[in-house]
Amino acid sequence: QVQLVESGGGLVQAGGSLRLSCAASGRSFRSAAMGWFRQGQGKQREFVGTISLSSGSTYYGDSVKGRFTISRDNAKTTVYLQMNSLKPEDTAVYYCAARSTGYGMNPNNYDYWGQGTQVTVSS
Repeated sequence: QVQLVESGGGLVQAGGSLRLSCAASGRSFRSAAMGWFRQGQGKQREFVGTISLSSGSTYYGDSVKGRFTISRDNAKTTVYLQMNSLKPEDTAVYYCAARSTGYGMNPNNYDYWGQGTQVTVSS
């Protein structure tokens, strides 16, 4: 069983920064990529970005490009989402996810999900 635990959410003013963490655990954890998604109230789940755990390659959604950065630790069991220049429209529950194979933005291809962490950006 793979478990993903997000942390680092909170309340921040517009223009500020937050860093989210996602720690993966489990005896059989061996994922190809990890991603971040978000869901605002009354909105559909949105792709934020993803990172290949082997190569470190990243890919971001258009709404966060140039503001958000995904990275991983050397053990490849923790990924981070550095969020800068936050806007009120970034307010959402942010979810970490992992996929066993491949690399991409389709949430249906992710096998494991965290419980989510709330990010609120005030204007």
